[in-house]
Amino acid sequence: MSTAPATFSHDPVMVREITELFANVPDGVVLDATLGGAGHTTALLNAHPGLRVLGLDRDPAALEASSARLAPYGDRAMLQHRRFDDLDVAMSEAGIDELSGALFDLGVSSHQFDSGERGFSYRHDAPLDMRMDTTEPTTAADVVNQASEGEIAHLLREYSDEKFAGRIARAIVSARPILTTAELADIVASAIPAPARRRGGHPAKRTFQALRISLNKELEILPNAIDSAVRRTRSGGRVAVLSYHSGEDRIVKARFKQHATGGCECLSHLPCGCGALSTVRLVRVASKPSAEEQLNNPRSTSARLRVAEVI
Repeated sequence: MSTAPATFSHDPVMVREITELFANVPDGVVLDATLGGAGHTTALLNAHPGLRVLGLDRDPAALEASSARLAPYGDRAMLQHRRFDDLDVAMSEAGIDELSGALFDLGVSSHQFDSGERGFSYRHDAPLDMRMDTTEPTTAADVVNQASEGEIAHLLREYSDEKFAGRIARAIVSARPILTTAELADIVASAIPAPARRRGGHPAKRTFQALRISLNKELEILPNAIDSAVRRTRSGGRVAVLSYHSGEDRIVKARFKQHATGGCECLSHLPCGCGALSTVRLVRVASKPSAEEQLNNPRSTSARLRVAEVI
């Protein structure tokens, strides 16, 4: 039986800005590396008749919903169930030699958060799942119940800067087995000192973020994916990345800087003598959604858009 809902609810962020940024890229194929509900793809196809889209998503429910939404566009929309770090394989399968651009909308979708049974949110009591790709065997429950105390503390520090990582890890190990989101949220809350629980949002927010990022290898696969997109995009094409927390944005900033400088390590006040060659120019640096969009879509508030144009 299909697990896709009748509607895949997700408000795409900064659609107007992204549509404008891709207005002058060469005709051809743009990669939507995180297709989701196809909001960005639909906007690009409507605004730019010379573009086709190669849409990738690891979530089967997203692909089912977006496939129906994009059916009227025929072969202008090519969809694959695939992680975005499999770009070379995806392009080969689609018979595409080069891209005219690429878009990454990182993190978890509104639909995944709001579908309680997916186990992404502490706001719903559900099995502790958190898999973006539901065909993968390992769930967040497996991580929570099998990882060592040290491993749990490490991933909390690494992926969410959780200052109480040690206390939370000890509490998790002591309370195992943990099978539901509500159980985990309560355990995390009890491990955090009372004064800290009263500020900064839900006390389990960082723990859930860290588990999700670790389980789905979100940061692990990002650098190579960005590098591949730049490498496979033709001159004049653009690579745009929407990130939603500092860990993502640091990686995007670093990879774009590497491509913009060619890896040059010469002193900034001296002419380059190492022969490094820039492959992109920076077009947007950490742009934010408009005040109106943040008001209408509070989940967009943390978004940062970086864009590089291939030279």
